[in-house]
Amino acid sequence: MLQDDKIYLGTSRKPDDSLNQAEYMELKLANRHGLITGATGTGKTVSLQILAEGFSNAGVPVFCADVKGDLSGVAIAGKSKDFLEKRASDIGLEDYQYQDFPAIFWDLFGEKGHPIRTTVSEMGPLLLSRLMDLTDAQEGVLNIAFRIADDEGLLLLDMKDLQSLLAYISENSKEISARLGNVSKQSVSAIQRSLLVLEEQGGSHFFGEPALEIGDLMRTTRDGRGSINILAADKLMMSPRLYATFLLWLLSELFEELPEIGDPEKPRLVFFFDEAHLLFDDAPKILVDRVEQVVKLIRSKGVGVYFVTQNPLDVPDGVLAQLGNRIQHALRAYTPREQKAVKTAAETFRPNPDFDAQDTISNLGVGEALVSTLEKKGVPSIVQRTLIRPPQSRLGPLSDAERAQVVAVSPVAGQYDKAIDRESAFEVLAKRADEKARAEEEQERLEAEEEARESEARREARKSRPRRSNRQSVGEAALKSVARTVANQLGRALVRGILGSLKRGF
Repeated sequence: MLQDDKIYLGTSRKPDDSLNQAEYMELKLANRHGLITGATGTGKTVSLQILAEGFSNAGVPVFCADVKGDLSGVAIAGKSKDFLEKRASDIGLEDYQYQDFPAIFWDLFGEKGHPIRTTVSEMGPLLLSRLMDLTDAQEGVLNIAFRIADDEGLLLLDMKDLQSLLAYISENSKEISARLGNVSKQSVSAIQRSLLVLEEQGGSHFFGEPALEIGDLMRTTRDGRGSINILAADKLMMSPRLYATFLLWLLSELFEELPEIGDPEKPRLVFFFDEAHLLFDDAPKILVDRVEQVVKLIRSKGVGVYFVTQNPLDVPDGVLAQLGNRIQHALRAYTPREQKAVKTAAETFRPNPDFDAQDTISNLGVGEALVSTLEKKGVPSIVQRTLIRPPQSRLGPLSDAERAQVVAVSPVAGQYDKAIDRESAFEVLAKRADEKARAEEEQERLEAEEEARESEARREARKSRPRRSNRQSVGEAALKSVARTVANQLGRALVRGILGSLKRGF
């Protein structure tokens, strides 16, 4: 039943509940992306787990976010349980065996796995603006900040680098506005406040060095199995915008760094985007267009992207149209929106004459799904009602001790654990400010010394002049008194004469 060039998903059933056929995903078409949907508790996480196991055994590395902690169990072989073995028997999986898988744990906060970091420069102004929910005007200022950093060779590695650059821009806003466009201090202040909020949400852990090397997500073991990279996202989900922006950044990095390879025999990496609605909720059109472009083009780089969400309406039509491999678990149809979602999901499948997909979606049991995968030439298979196979690894989370043990023997142990703070914009701008302050102090000192010398020169000049007595003799004082009296009398007479002549003129 297991095949080298395919991933076994489960076995479909006929309307009379008898077994129909084994359902597979073609590895050669697995980079055509996929969608896993269904209401809470219907089995989405198990479907993701068995896909990760299948890709790993096929030598394909996997990256997935573990929102609830349940996926961590892939690192340890499962234990015998009646309901798992019953499912294996029900679907005719005779060679069912428990198995552990090569897992690498990651965590933006560095608590439940190796830290993941990137630099502010690598994140770029578009994603940062999305992360901080900036206005168009504020995004424009952020773009100017990145332009200045490029022009002046300032490395933007962590949050304090960006804060320092924004302070520099605020101090020199008039000069920068004249050269690059309007930069208001109000916009700069708003961005700085948003950075503080982001820092409180844990953003300071994410920005810095050593930055993640994409190649470390694409490791294989000596026996040829692909590593399963698991991002601890339970705490990260408390900051949903940070979660969505991080995964989008990672997807963009894969797109930009990996070379074109066309359609390989199997993917180079499979990327699972859990809680996909967080990526698209309130997203500006430019961001949705970017996601659509990346999903469309990244296929030729050998990367398969699988969105996992409760409702197919969570994914925009432009992206949904590119998801060829689909696993649809049960949906409830209590509200008009849920009814629309059921109808939309049913209409995306290639119809099966044996049952009505729209009616079936609401009646699927736990661990049961409608499955349609791409066949030869990329044509979707007829939708089948399928019992999903049981996982081989543990069904449920690891304990903290078990997780720590896996992290300790990880192939990247010690590589990212200690942060590095090299000279960047913060240090360069601080050095410039210090040099400017010292230069101003030196100028003030020189001016003070010059003023002191001039004052001393004036004092010396006064000292060198001959001194005259200001005291008057009795005769001099009498003559001056007579002169003032005569002058006053002449002045009064003159005034009267003038006024009298004017009077006579009238």
